[in-house]
Formats: sequence, structure tokens, C-alpha cells
Amino acid sequence: MDQWEDLDLLEPAHITFIGKDSGALVFAAVEADLDVRYGARDGAACAEFSWEGSDDNTNASGRGWVMLGTAGRLVGHIFIHKGDDSGFVGERE
Repeated sequence: MDQWEDLDLLEPAHITFIGKDSGALVFAAVEADLDVRYGARDGAACAEFSWEGSDDNTNASGRGWVMLGTAGRLVGHIFIHKGDDSGFVGERE
């Protein structure tokens, strides 16, 4: 991630997509459920999502997107509602 450190504070940082419209993410002190919509961006498969959960035990929400990048990586951006945002690159386990 571009903006945050200690990404594995609660558990290993990850974003997971489940089924046709849900998922979860964890990074730093953020844990959240996702509401996902799949589509295309610049000709590549993408997922746009809103999220709701907690940041250091305080209610938090936001939005984000990911798309397939090179070598099977996910490239995206996460926004915290009325707060910070950061780009990120993820690799499949």
C-alpha cells in the first residue's frame, strides 16, 4: 500500500472476493465486509466495492476498486469515508 505501514497488524493483510457480490478485507487495524460489483475498466476485468467494518474498533466504511494487472496481480485503490486513501498491489496466495 502507498500510504499505510504495519499492514499485518491484526492478521496478514488480504482482500478476498466471495461469490457474485461479497468479500472481505483486512489491513492494518481495518476489518471489513465488501459489497462487490464486477465489470471492466480500460478493457480489463475489475471489481468495484463498498466496504463497512471497523478501524481500530471504531466503525468505518469506504469504497474501492481492483483490476487485474501484470503477472496476475491485483492493482487497486481503497478509500476510507471522509479519510485517507491508498493505492495497493496484491498478489495471489
